[in-house]
Amino acid sequence: MKRKYRHLYSNKTRKKPGRKPPSQALIDLVLEMKRRNPNYGYRRIAMQIFQSFGIKISCFTVGRILRKYKKSPPRGSGPSWLTFIGHMKDSLWSIDLFRCESIHLKTHWVMVVMDQFTRTIIGFAVHAGDLHGVAVCCLFNQIIAGKKLPKYLSSDNDPLFEFHRWQANLRIIDVDEIKSVPGCPTSHPFIERVIGTCRRELLDRTLFWNERDLLNKLNDFKHYYNEVRGHWSLEGSTPEQKADPIDAIPNVASLEHYRWQKHCRGLFQTPMAA
Repeated sequence: MKRKYRHLYSNKTRKKPGRKPPSQALIDLVLEMKRRNPNYGYRRIAMQIFQSFGIKISCFTVGRILRKYKKSPPRGSGPSWLTFIGHMKDSLWSIDLFRCESIHLKTHWVMVVMDQFTRTIIGFAVHAGDLHGVAVCCLFNQIIAGKKLPKYLSSDNDPLFEFHRWQANLRIIDVDEIKSVPGCPTSHPFIERVIGTCRRELLDRTLFWNERDLLNKLNDFKHYYNEVRGHWSLEGSTPEQKADPIDAIPNVASLEHYRWQKHCRGLFQTPMAA
């Protein structure tokens, strides 16, 4: 009986417990102010609204509005500073070193240089045995011989790039060196990925006898990487097409007439127009 009369004579519109939510106009104002001033914090937005409209709003309310309605990109998802600099065409190259062993278990150092903007491998150079300052300069000069030099060269904090001869060589050729952030591989991403790709797709699947044999195989891989291999980051294009999109028009093959072309001594086979 009590439940019956309570439903009959009580107010039909039940109010939700808690504070009254802000109006839609106030929500739009907070979102628009944050969009126009991305550096404003919760407290700054609340104080500015009070100064302009005389409306007292808590900074916690501003935070709840922004967390609920504003879709901010996740941290770390944007391009790194090195990528931003690399978007300036022909201005930034990246350099790095890695080691590999021959069939006789002798250590060989490999230097790789790539263009940051087009992802093009500029070249490889190989040195057998221990590496020192003179050898690092000789490897780099061997790669850049006859090529147009960039304005900047990015390298990591490897002690091999701290030699006095290395620094003097860069001053002679008038190239400024940019150091990556220590302990942050994402600040040096593309050259690290090239090294990983070279290991997985070439060095882990083949053997080499000596320095000359390794250099020949790396040059074959450079030709395959720059001119044939499609890249997801380049929307399926090759680095050669990225560097010169007008001249490097792909020869589209037909499903009825095509043939297979071998690369890197038969490691890869790609279809091409017959």
